[in-house]
Amino acid sequence: MPSYPNPISSKLPKVGTTIFTVMSKLAADYNAVNLSQGFPDFPVSPVLIDLVYKHMREGRNQYPPMAGVMALRERLALKMEHAYGVQYNPETEITITAGGTQAIFTAINALISEGDEVILFTPAYDCYAPAIELVGGKPVYVQLKANDYSIDWKQVKKVVSRHTKMILINSPHNPTGAIIGEKDIQELIKITKDNDIMILSDEVYEHIVFDGESHLSVAQYPELATRSLIVYSFGKTFHVTGWKTGYIVGPENLMHEFRKVHQFNVFTANAPIQYALADFMLYPDNYLHIGAEYQRRRNIFLDAVKASRFKIKQSKGTYFQLLDYSKISEEDDEEFAIKLTVEHKIASIPVSVFYHNPIQNKVLRFCFAKEEETLLRAGDILSKI
Repeated sequence: MPSYPNPISSKLPKVGTTIFTVMSKLAADYNAVNLSQGFPDFPVSPVLIDLVYKHMREGRNQYPPMAGVMALRERLALKMEHAYGVQYNPETEITITAGGTQAIFTAINALISEGDEVILFTPAYDCYAPAIELVGGKPVYVQLKANDYSIDWKQVKKVVSRHTKMILINSPHNPTGAIIGEKDIQELIKITKDNDIMILSDEVYEHIVFDGESHLSVAQYPELATRSLIVYSFGKTFHVTGWKTGYIVGPENLMHEFRKVHQFNVFTANAPIQYALADFMLYPDNYLHIGAEYQRRRNIFLDAVKASRFKIKQSKGTYFQLLDYSKISEEDDEEFAIKLTVEHKIASIPVSVFYHNPIQNKVLRFCFAKEEETLLRAGDILSKI
């Protein structure tokens, strides 16, 4: 091993291999049912697959426009109008990205400078804070309420300062499955009134909401839309997480800054997939009803574990379900998650890893975007613990 005269100073000294990689490898090593990493195990629409192949065969394999294929941006403008009653200019206010994570990373790089503060709600998806820290920003954490994972707006008001540049929200929420309601929106409007605080809204699970609830997008509220970049994901909507294709919408002034960074970050996203998605989105039925299908899978999983000793915190959205194991073990959640994988052959994600300072609420996250057989087998295992 060669020696290096200048040791590397890490920009993310506290960051290691993600828990998703760790648990998925453990699941593979021990042949466990993998409900840890959030990806579906059921087939993608063969129509969509054929459309990608069609556009590859027809030669659409070179760089598309930096902001994305115009036909797809036009479909998305129509989707935003139909879903939320708002108009976004496909030329200047919609950009196709290499997944939702890239959109979030690029937005933070474009809008946050050294010393700027960004308010995050924990437990939070793990890509938010590192992106802020890499540009010299400061994550400011507000813990969601333990009983229902709702936002403590009194605490938010306490941490807002003259350095607050952005509030980052996520609904439907990963990892908890909670959703933002009208009262939350009104509190957010009050807090951002008469200042320049921007909103970055992670809405990648927009179509996956249950039990008659509706997804509330910040796009629906003019007071928020004018200061918001909103992130979406084709991977979540069309069960193609490995395609890493998403998009972001926002007012022209913010999108102009976003694209400055985007062009030097990835420049553009996969061409034939964009053309295929544009064709596929001509038919809204291809995505408007996925919430009902995921609710069916959630209910299969909940029915399968209802006789277990786990306490259920019923998911309101996303394809994740939290289970409380406090009546089963006193072990911390990482230790218990590993034990479940190794000894009982079922993998999950410990929720403590989504907090800035790990909190032991004895809760695990399970992904139910799986075949019915997989969910029933998982339920059988969990019911015997």
